[in-house]
Amino acid sequence: MARKQIVLRIDEETLKTIEKWAADEFRSVNGQLEWMLHESLKQAKRLNKKTPKDEDQSKST
Repeated sequence: MARKQIVLRIDEETLKTIEKWAADEFRSVNGQLEWMLHESLKQAKRLNKKTPKDEDQSKST
């Protein structure tokens, strides 16, 4: 999967909250943001097809 870099402007309080959540989940902030975006897209039914991450998670549940 090709990845692109983006600039993200985020307020300090929100960033602190995401940093704490990422630490609780043993993820980097970047990994946490990617996971959050992916989950939001999945809940909104905006993903075109299942990704390998979805298949891995369905096997573990």
